[in-house]
Amino acid sequence: MILLGCKPKGRHTEQHDIFFGIGLHLKDLLPDIIQSWPEAEGKLHIDAWRTVTHVEGHSIAIVEKSRMVASASAKENALFFLNLGGYKENEFEEFHYKMLVVEKDLDAAKAKAKKALFYKHTTIEQSANNQDATSHIDDKYGIDVDDMYNIQDILPDHLKEKYGLEILPDKEGTEDPYHLGYTKLDEILLTGKLAG
Repeated sequence: MILLGCKPKGRHTEQHDIFFGIGLHLKDLLPDIIQSWPEAEGKLHIDAWRTVTHVEGHSIAIVEKSRMVASASAKENALFFLNLGGYKENEFEEFHYKMLVVEKDLDAAKAKAKKALFYKHTTIEQSANNQDATSHIDDKYGIDVDDMYNIQDILPDHLKEKYGLEILPDKEGTEDPYHLGYTKLDEILLTGKLAG
């Protein structure tokens, strides 16, 4: 899970997007990263990343589809990406909170998101200056508000054809750490990895 940033030509502020990929090393992801945002013309950087192996008491494994476990427990849940958006009084900004959720379907994932502290702390009362400033599940990839994605569906096509996500209960695993900080893509080519 990678937070990409760039300042496309004609924009006044840096833009961001989330990328999900599969690889042993970060440099393995670079072709798909660059292809995912052609308007950036290769001038992308990484602001944050996370290796996703544990989410909400579940282990997340990448498995070749031909070797997927056929058990019901492996298929009853999916991994969802949600981008919550919200507002704060007198702040000229829409704040965002990205979360991964393990649930059985989109409705259950959405219900869980609405219980997040972010959702409660970034809603302001409607007034003459604040029209419809409630928190919401934000637009993902230019679709509709209140839309969310199963991560399996937003992987690059060549990866989702070959691999699946195996999600199994694992109360022993801890959430994967976030790695924060600006890194240019050419630094990854030189080192093969991110700092941190």
